[in-house]
Amino acid sequence: MKFMTVFFVGVFFLSSCDKRSTERGFSYLPDMEKSQAYDTYSENPNFKNKATIRLPLEGTIPRDIVPYTLLKTDHDLMFAGEKYKNPYKGNKANMLKGELQYNRFCSHCHGIKGDGKGFLYTSGKYAVPPANLLDKKTISRPDGEIYHIINVGINIMGAHASQISQSDRWKIIVYIRDNLQK
Repeated sequence: MKFMTVFFVGVFFLSSCDKRSTERGFSYLPDMEKSQAYDTYSENPNFKNKATIRLPLEGTIPRDIVPYTLLKTDHDLMFAGEKYKNPYKGNKANMLKGELQYNRFCSHCHGIKGDGKGFLYTSGKYAVPPANLLDKKTISRPDGEIYHIINVGINIMGAHASQISQSDRWKIIVYIRDNLQK
């Protein structure tokens, strides 16, 4: 009797495994399966303002981002110099990433050597000389001040916080300190 039960259960399960079928089976929620999709910038009757694209809720912070609330003021610059310390060490991986990001975002103004003779200045396209990163004033700045400057800018230099990730900003500082300023 046991053998017959096992045999019929086995036949039942094996016959249910039909790989030739293209049917998905019964749909329990057809409105979910075949929902109306809206393009990002199309009109959407489901919302008051008829816009499909939605703003994030107020106070929403992207994942892996720590809000930077300091402003472009001398007080906040000094505060950043005291408060923020570089969490990255000058190992090979950080140096390579810092060099890559420096060449992408900084060298066109500050120069490959950090001497302030980047292409935009030497070509005459930019009339004001950028900061010389080899200058004694820059060398004596704490890492937190340089991080603040990259975030919000200084004088005529614009903010780069929206372009460079927080970790890459610190790695650029590692590259400047351990490669250009040595």
